[in-house]
Amino acid sequence: MEWHQLEYFFTVARLQHFTRAAGQLSISQPALSRSIAKLEEELGVPLFDRRGKNVILNRFGKIFYKHADQAMQEIREAREEIQHIIDPDHGTVSLAFLHSQGAHIVPDLLGRFRALHPNIQFKLYQNPSHLLLEQLNSGEIDLCLSSPLGIKEDTEWIPLYTEELFVVVPNDHRLASRKSIPLTEIAAEPIITLKKNFSLRILTDQLFREVHLTPNITFEGEEIPTVAGLVETRLGVAIIPRLPGLSNSRLAFLPISSPACYRTIGLSWIKNRYASPATLRFRDFVLSSFPENLNPR
Repeated sequence: MEWHQLEYFFTVARLQHFTRAAGQLSISQPALSRSIAKLEEELGVPLFDRRGKNVILNRFGKIFYKHADQAMQEIREAREEIQHIIDPDHGTVSLAFLHSQGAHIVPDLLGRFRALHPNIQFKLYQNPSHLLLEQLNSGEIDLCLSSPLGIKEDTEWIPLYTEELFVVVPNDHRLASRKSIPLTEIAAEPIITLKKNFSLRILTDQLFREVHLTPNITFEGEEIPTVAGLVETRLGVAIIPRLPGLSNSRLAFLPISSPACYRTIGLSWIKNRYASPATLRFRDFVLSSFPENLNPR
């Protein structure tokens, strides 16, 4: 059994058609058919059922597909690991982060890192916290910038920095001139917030429960700038961090006197999972960029 036979098998299984598979593989259809026939002969069973001009995996083919796919993935990872060892200055890092980190934190980190390691590439993903953790757990990404909410036992999470959360109101709001307010003072206000599966929303819901307050939520968004923009138009008030780029001329950011309102962002990865030298370099760079917060969870 040869590597190219497996590649041919997966292509036919995906396209369900010998002619199209041969075209994609840039080989003749007879050559493809002979390769699949030889593979079936080696295994002692047919792998496909013919349905007119199309083919589909039979029960033997499905079993072989499952195990061969796992084997090929292991081989790909072995090849990648070896290549990284041979050439540690190249490689690709898969990084996921929250929407609120896309305007300042991540561009700053990437810019400074790329100045030191210009040949290391990045695959970037921007999602709410629950999707970031799904990507991390599935192996789709190497590293994740997120809150600690939802972190599992097999995941390492190191805090990087802490953000204060503010009650944000329009600058002509009745509370706008206050130096600080308790969270209970917005009990009667319409609340603009993020959707339920976002980490900041989970945190603010916890804060409301802590002061026995049932918020009057009028809008659930997906990004903090959208929430802030709706506050500017006097549709309600919000609890958000002060991010670069938010309008300070039309908003008032009020510190919350009680309860303490902060969120912590950290870097996470799966324990005992192989990490390429490029990933390790970037991970160490990120951790060293926030030295005052390097305390394991």
